[in-house]
Amino acid sequence: MTELASLPLPPDADEPDEIMWQGKFITTRKRGRWEYVSRARGIHAAVILAVDAEDHVILVDQYRVPLGKRCIELPAGLVGDHDDVAGEDASIAAARELEEETGYHAGRMENLGEFYSSPGMVSESFSLFRAHDLVKVGEGGGVDSEDIIVHRVPLAGIEQAIAEWRKAGYALDVKLLLLLGARMLG
Repeated sequence: MTELASLPLPPDADEPDEIMWQGKFITTRKRGRWEYVSRARGIHAAVILAVDAEDHVILVDQYRVPLGKRCIELPAGLVGDHDDVAGEDASIAAARELEEETGYHAGRMENLGEFYSSPGMVSESFSLFRAHDLVKVGEGGGVDSEDIIVHRVPLAGIEQAIAEWRKAGYALDVKLLLLLGARMLG
C-alpha cells in the first residue's frame, strides 16, 4: 500500500479555498477548478446501523426536497447543529437521533469510523455507529415537521424490500448498500 505522505498533491490542492455562498447549514466553495459543498460551522453527521435482537434492521423514510421524493435511509442526524448541542460527542448525537427518529433507545453505540458520502462533490463526512441492545421506547417520527416513517425490516428480506421500494418510486440512500454487502458481489 502506498504511503499517503509520499504521494504528490494534484493541481488545485494548493489553491486558496473561496466561499461562494454560505447558509445556516451548508457552504458552497471553490478551490481552483473544483466547486463543492461543505457543512457550515464544522457540523457533521452521525449515521446509525440499528439491528434488533430479532435481526430486523430499523430504517426510516422521509421526504427529501433535493430529490423531490421520499427516501429510504438508515437513521441519521447532524452533530452539533444547534447552539444547545454545539460541541457534543457524535455518539451522544447518534443515540439522540436514533430515539427521535425511530423510537428505539440503544444500550450502547459502537463507532465504526468516519466515511465520506460523495467525495467528488461534497466534503461532508459522517460517523457510522452500530446501535446495540435496542429497546423500543416510543413511536419515533422525528421532531418538528420531519414526518419520518419507521420501517422494521428483516435482514433476510432486505433485498426484496429494497426492490419493492425502488419499484414504488422511492429514492434509496447509498448507505443501504451496507445492508446488501457481499451479496452484491456473488
